[in-house]
Amino acid sequence: MSLHKEVSLNLNVRGLGQSATIAINERSKQLQLEGKTVYRLGLGQSPFPVPTPVVEALKLHAHEKDYLPTKGLPLLRQAVAEFHRQKDGLEVGPDNVLIGPGSKELMFLLQLVYYGELIVPTPCWVSYVPQATIVGRKVSLIHTSSEDKWRITAERLEEHCVGEEDDFRPRILVLNYPGNPEGRSYCAEELEDLARVARKYHVILLSDEIYGQLHHQGTHVSVARYYPEGTIISSGISKWCGAGGWRLGTFTFPSELDWLLNAMAAVASETFTSVCAPVQHAAVYAFKGGIAIERYLWHTRRILSALGNQCADMLASAGVMVHSPVGGFYLFPEFAFFAERLAARGIKDSKSLCRRLLDETGVAILPGADFDRPPLELTARIAYVDFDGAKALSASETIPLDQALPEEFTRLWCRNVLEAIRIMVDWLNT
Repeated sequence: MSLHKEVSLNLNVRGLGQSATIAINERSKQLQLEGKTVYRLGLGQSPFPVPTPVVEALKLHAHEKDYLPTKGLPLLRQAVAEFHRQKDGLEVGPDNVLIGPGSKELMFLLQLVYYGELIVPTPCWVSYVPQATIVGRKVSLIHTSSEDKWRITAERLEEHCVGEEDDFRPRILVLNYPGNPEGRSYCAEELEDLARVARKYHVILLSDEIYGQLHHQGTHVSVARYYPEGTIISSGISKWCGAGGWRLGTFTFPSELDWLLNAMAAVASETFTSVCAPVQHAAVYAFKGGIAIERYLWHTRRILSALGNQCADMLASAGVMVHSPVGGFYLFPEFAFFAERLAARGIKDSKSLCRRLLDETGVAILPGADFDRPPLELTARIAYVDFDGAKALSASETIPLDQALPEEFTRLWCRNVLEAIRIMVDWLNT
């Protein structure tokens, strides 16, 4: 019977394991249950509470129990469209918006209904490629470099687009910025250059901007400004609004791609039907924003910027190659400087590096291989989120926003993260 079950598995899911971010979170919890001290820098979950007005809105609408339209609550779709008009300068309306149970599910549906090739710059978020594998899509990885700050260039994209059987074959390029796993972003000129190449070769852009409102300087720019007719913007409330477990994501399409929106909505009607009604009503308040939401964002950005840069400085001072973050809450260090020393300890790839680090120190980070980097490359992702976000936020609110956080702020309120970095540096030098 067990053999029959194994043989019956879809070929595309054989050997597919649990998502790396989910697995490290569960492994960390298990070690803590065993009484071990664990520094949880693996799962990229916002440490901050959901803004109070959004929580109150959820309570207010808890009685909502009816199925909502598959494409989403009309009020929410209107709020999302207005959000992108104000933030990104786009001419979109509620008919251009699709609501889903997390942007992760919407990305999966997009790959399911669109038959083209998926182009993914690496390092990349852990689920892009497995999702493509599940639905049997061709995936082309374009490896970026530390010298390019882990960003794809317009030249690299054009090189990929030409020279094969059809320069205009159906393709989707995933751009994620500020990025997971490296915390970097693109400037307006870089986005304009990428948009020019994408338009030239009719490449659809999936612009994953889930961390957009966590750009540390509040100056996020969407590539849709330069390629509105060919860009789908992915967003949601999991990162900038701290509501990952609420599972609500948004896709905003140009009118030129309404056929794609409608195809995804048709599949959604046969799978998840609609997103949880109370959460959709609450999300209206998140996307409408206002003074309370904006102040929340500026405080969280200031904390993440101060902490991320301090962690990067500590690592760089120890000889680790790392770029300071400009958004989100990630670092993507490279440990090539320690290669010989690590090899002498039997550590020759990113997976063994992270496994040994966790086993020997309790510091949980994810290997670069989980983000589709070459296995022997000694890279890893650090999610600097292991601190009490509610307490840090309250402390930040006592300091005027026109002032920088004092040096002792992170030592007081983000102690676990800094301790984990110190332990990692000591372990590398052992």
